[in-house]
Amino acid sequence: MDSNNRVPNDWFIDPLLLGVAKAYSDPENNPLAWQADAVCAQTDPEAFFPEKGGSTRDAKRICQGCDVKQQCLEYALANDERFGIWGGLSERERRKLKKRA
Repeated sequence: MDSNNRVPNDWFIDPLLLGVAKAYSDPENNPLAWQADAVCAQTDPEAFFPEKGGSTRDAKRICQGCDVKQQCLEYALANDERFGIWGGLSERERRKLKKRA
């Protein structure tokens, strides 16, 4: 994350940009292929990384209509994402979910 931007530079990793051949055609071998269908990848990332105390409402509303919401949440939990809205949940909500599991 650069000092002028709250959004991490790697918030969205496009497998094709990483040079992963056939990244979108073989999701079994690419754990990030779901990102190609993520609604957030087509919207302003600022909504998904609000300032401390900022509203998460817009990001969560966008997540509600996303076809890959579950994959996103699973990714965030598996990779211990500590910032932003992932799978429709905030950092705090993800921590609570992990504690219950």
